[in-house]
Amino acid sequence: MTDFTAAFADLEPRERYKLLCASVTPRPIALVTCVSPEGVVNAAPFSFFNVFSEDPALVVLGLQHGPGNHPKDTTRHIAAAGEFVVNLVDEGLADAMNICAIDFPPEVSEIDAAGLSLLPGVSVAVPRIAEAPFALECRKQVSLAFSPTRELLVGEVVRIHARAGLVDPKTLRVSMSDYKPVGRMFGDGYSRQNDRFDLRRGNYAGWLAKQD
Repeated sequence: MTDFTAAFADLEPRERYKLLCASVTPRPIALVTCVSPEGVVNAAPFSFFNVFSEDPALVVLGLQHGPGNHPKDTTRHIAAAGEFVVNLVDEGLADAMNICAIDFPPEVSEIDAAGLSLLPGVSVAVPRIAEAPFALECRKQVSLAFSPTRELLVGEVVRIHARAGLVDPKTLRVSMSDYKPVGRMFGDGYSRQNDRFDLRRGNYAGWLAKQD
């Protein structure tokens, strides 16, 4: 058996998607809330998402357009309002997150369909999901279009909310025994983060000492 290799220029976009999503796992899930001009609260999950920087505090979202290259609700609402909230997903929120992935029409709020509740934003005019373990209030910084169907959105985190008991207010340490995040695998697959281990980061002097 030989190693697999392929040039992405030789692959169709769907084939690239399959390989990228199945190899870059698990991915954190952003359940993004935003508000339409009509006041409808939209909630959509994204696994093309991650934290990018702490100074400034930035997150990135990969936004995909719908059929006919029409921007989806989240893309349109963030472009218009410039604000959004990233709600992190844990085991308790997973089923509701999956409902939010359904292609509801724009006038239907995924929050209502999934039986979720909202709390008002503090630094932004977008509500957060009350059931989320963490919520990051964000303001749009820049959006880069790389193709007619793909945008990279960079948002600045201006406030964080955490469920009671998850963050020690004195040390700012997160209780990993109480936080049970869900990761996205490929297709219908998700992962729990139950099996964790620590690797202490070393330094060059220590590494050199072990070579003797």
